[in-house]
Amino acid sequence: MADDAIRCDACPVLCYIKPGRTGSCDRYGNHEGKLVRLDPHVVLDRALDRGESIVPFLERGHDWDGTLESHGETFVTAIGAGTTYPDYKPAPFIISSQVEGVDMVTVVTEGIFSYCGVKVKIDTDRHLGPECSTVRAQGEAVGHVTTSEYGSQMLSLGGVRHLTGGSRQEGTATCDALLNLCNGKAVELKIDDGAKVVVQAGKPPIVDGAQEERMRVGCGSATIGMFAKQWFGKVDDVVVVDDHITGVLSEHQAGKLLGVQETGIKLKGRRSTPGRYFQVAEPGTSWGGTDIEDPLTILGKFNAKKAWPGLRLLMVSTTGEHHAYFELDEDLKPREKNLPADLRQSVARIKENCEPALCTVLFMGGAGGSLRAGVTENPVKLTHSVRDALTRVTCGGAPVYVWPGGGITFMADVSRMPQNAFGYVPTPALVAPIEFTLRLADYAALGGYTEHVRPLSSVAAENENRRRVAAHSKNPWPLESGGRAKKR
Repeated sequence: MADDAIRCDACPVLCYIKPGRTGSCDRYGNHEGKLVRLDPHVVLDRALDRGESIVPFLERGHDWDGTLESHGETFVTAIGAGTTYPDYKPAPFIISSQVEGVDMVTVVTEGIFSYCGVKVKIDTDRHLGPECSTVRAQGEAVGHVTTSEYGSQMLSLGGVRHLTGGSRQEGTATCDALLNLCNGKAVELKIDDGAKVVVQAGKPPIVDGAQEERMRVGCGSATIGMFAKQWFGKVDDVVVVDDHITGVLSEHQAGKLLGVQETGIKLKGRRSTPGRYFQVAEPGTSWGGTDIEDPLTILGKFNAKKAWPGLRLLMVSTTGEHHAYFELDEDLKPREKNLPADLRQSVARIKENCEPALCTVLFMGGAGGSLRAGVTENPVKLTHSVRDALTRVTCGGAPVYVWPGGGITFMADVSRMPQNAFGYVPTPALVAPIEFTLRLADYAALGGYTEHVRPLSSVAAENENRRRVAAHSKNPWPLESGGRAKKR
C-alpha cells in the first residue's frame, strides 16, 4: 500500500484509504492521516412541551454552540457514532447522565448487520402476488411475499441468505434495496407472477403505475356489520365484494337482526357461515382485490320463490372504490340503474372509514457479535439484561420491539428515526444505530466497560462534527426509563 494510506478497521473489508479519499462504504475517510467518521454524529434534543407540534427531527439553526447538557434532555444516538469492530473493542460511546437522581449509562454503537432485513406492510386491497412468490429488485431476488393481514399485503425482504447466500449481484441488490427503504427512499419491486410496486416508508404504494388511495375498511362480512343499519330500508340486499370474505346483507346475522327479508340471491364461491362466502373469485387488482370487472359474474340465478321484480341490489367493494346498483326485471335478472342519492351517502361513508394507504417499513435485525461484546466482556449478560427489562434498546433514539426468546432480535419503524440513519458496508451488510440504556449500577453488574464511561459533557468538548435534532414527538424519551428504575 502507499506510504500515506491508512487502513480502516471499522468493518471486515479493511480498506486502505489514501489522504482525501473515503473507504468503500463512504462512512470513513483519511483526513490528514487520521481515520475519521464522515457523517455527523446525531444527538437528540427533547421537546420540553410534549403537546407542541414538531416536525420530526427538524434540524436546528446554526446558532447552537455545541453544548450538551447532562440533565436528561439530550440523548446521544448511535447515528454517526462509529462502529464497534472488531468484537473485542468497547463501544465508541459509553455515556453517563443523571436522570431524576438516577445515574444512567447509554452504550452507543453503529452495528454491522448481516442478519437483518425489513418487513414491509403495504396497505392495499389489490393482489400483489401469491404467497411465497419471489420479490425482486434490479432483477435480483431480495425477498418474498408473506401472509397478508387485514387490508394489507406483507413482504419480507433481506435476510442473511439474500445478502450472503447468493451471487454478488444478489447481495448487492439486496443491500441497496434495504438501505434505500430504511433511509426513507422509494424502491421499485417486482413480484414474480404478480405486480410491480413502488414502496416508500410513509407514502402510498404505487401498484402497476397506479397510486393507492385507501386501504379497505374491513372484509366483506365486517363491512356488512358496520353499515347494515345505514342500508336498512333503502335497499333490499347488499353484496360487499372481497377477495377473502364476501358479505351478503340478507343472509348475514346483521341483516337477520334488522329483519331484512330473504331475497333469493345466490353467490358463487364457498359458503362459510350465513352471509359469508369464501373464494368468490380469483385474487386480482379489481373489485375488492379480486380479478372481476363485472360484479354480476359472481352471482347465480335468483330463487324465483323468494326474489321479486324490482328488487333493489347494491354491490360495493370494501373500499367503496367500486360500486354498482341493480334492480331485478320481470325475469328476475339484474339491470344496472343509477345509484340513488340515499345510497351514495353510504358508499361515501365506506370510503370515509378507510384509512389512507401507506407503506410501513420495519427494520429487523439480530444484535450479536460486536454489538454485545462492545457493551460487556460477557455478552450473554446483556441479553439477559434486555430480557429482564433492565436495559432499554433503542434504534437511533426510536423505540424498538424486542422479540421474545433467545438473542436480541428487534424491530424498529424507520419512519420514527432521524433521516439517513442507516449506512452499509460492502461485505454486504447494513449499518444500523443501536443504543443500550440502563442504570450505571446495572451496567457495572453485567460486567460493562466502566473504565470507558464518560460524562455527556465530554462529548461536546471533543468539538467534532455533530448534528442536533429534535426528537420525534411520538417517541417515548429514551432516558425516561430512569424514572421507572428509580421507583422500582
